[in-house]
Amino acid sequence: MLSKDTLQFLDDLKANNNRDWFLENKKRYETFKTDYQQLVADLLNVMKPLDASLEMLEVKNCTFRINRDIRFSKDKTPYKSHLGIWLSSGAKGQNRSGYYIHLEKGSSFIAGGLYCPEAEDLKKMRKEIAFFHDDLEAILDEKNFKKEFKDFDRNEKNTLKNPPRGYEKEHPAIELLKLKSFESSVRIDISEATKKDFVAAISKKLIVLKPLNDFINRALTSE
Repeated sequence: MLSKDTLQFLDDLKANNNRDWFLENKKRYETFKTDYQQLVADLLNVMKPLDASLEMLEVKNCTFRINRDIRFSKDKTPYKSHLGIWLSSGAKGQNRSGYYIHLEKGSSFIAGGLYCPEAEDLKKMRKEIAFFHDDLEAILDEKNFKKEFKDFDRNEKNTLKNPPRGYEKEHPAIELLKLKSFESSVRIDISEATKKDFVAAISKKLIVLKPLNDFINRALTSE
């Protein structure tokens, strides 16, 4: 769980997103960072026994720097005013599926899967779906998955209008093959993060994504 002070720090940072304010509140940031890292440690303690692929992860592998990369962004605010946690077996230079928690007032969610893969990984995903779409459909149709996440996140930005090159429109999994991104998410209320059972409750939801992550990682690692 997170302290209410941590959430207040994020609110205050959003309202005062500048270097001077941040330096004046450096002690608050250090307290925030300790709370953040403890939440990740608690989450790993619960998730590792449920997903062996996470066994080698340490807290530092799952957290994000508070500084924003503003080099190519029109938004020049220097700091992130949300908290993110990413649990994935992927090493540096490897794109792998995983579990994500995003905590931000009014925009909190949990998610899993593969977000906007590069061309080579997208090609691998489509090949796996073309040959083993029954496996993927069974995962998406599983009752707990349907209850928690319903389906892949689908919208105009992540879905082709026409079949991808090399696939016929009559393919039985053509709607899955049209996808350019393969993630599932569900909104949560940020206040849940301050409850004592937050880690247990959120882990129970996240682990529902494991079969989907396994399918995606199988695709990415198959020759």
